[in-house]
Amino acid sequence: MVINSASGTRVDEIADGIHRISTPVPPSGIPGGFSFNQYLVLDDEPLLFHTGMHALFPLVREAVAALMPIERLRYVALSHFEADECGALNDFLQAAPHSVPVCSLTAAMVSINDFALRPARALADRERLQLGSRAMVWLDTPHLPHNWETGLLFDERTQTLLCGDLFTQGGHDLPVVTGDDLVAPSEAFRQAGVNAGQPDAYSFGRDMAATFEKLVSLRPRNLAVMHGTVFQGRGPDEGAAMLRSLSRVLAH
Repeated sequence: MVINSASGTRVDEIADGIHRISTPVPPSGIPGGFSFNQYLVLDDEPLLFHTGMHALFPLVREAVAALMPIERLRYVALSHFEADECGALNDFLQAAPHSVPVCSLTAAMVSINDFALRPARALADRERLQLGSRAMVWLDTPHLPHNWETGLLFDERTQTLLCGDLFTQGGHDLPVVTGDDLVAPSEAFRQAGVNAGQPDAYSFGRDMAATFEKLVSLRPRNLAVMHGTVFQGRGPDEGAAMLRSLSRVLAH
């Protein structure tokens, strides 16, 4: 459902109660085109994963308001401290007076408790955050793909992994969901940047393989990507296989 015809911002339910908010940026704005996705998880205490940049706040707020009153928002979560993850964090904290940031213990310590209007609900690795009828599990993923405070969220009910910058794909007119491979297009996008002389987005830390295996153990059915198409598997083994495939490619 297109929410804003001028920007092309749209909302799509990609799993039960999980809605992707996506704003495309055409090649005139970013070479090759790009997309910025946020995810709204509806429950008694709704959670927004990533806010978009400060400049995107009016569009993301409009999209959230199409699904629920903005004042009901309880948690504003982020994988790591970067503009497209939390540039509009304080805007949402102002619009939703009972909301709090959600992030890793490290992110709260080094950035969020200084930057945000209110202290963060900082989560430890594998800690569960109850939203009502569903629980989200926090996974510490330092340096995967980048930043030492990085973490991801997993919805147990729908087996949906909110992937952050994993599987980032270029393009602005991609399908909302796919059952096809994400590794090839995401690697093509990464390699194009590396070949153009840009720094690699991945940190390639010593614990990268073990961190991937932690995500694989969740056996996610859906991979909710922040930039690009969402992967919807026919079963949990397909999501796990996609993560393992990305791990193998990056190891080389």
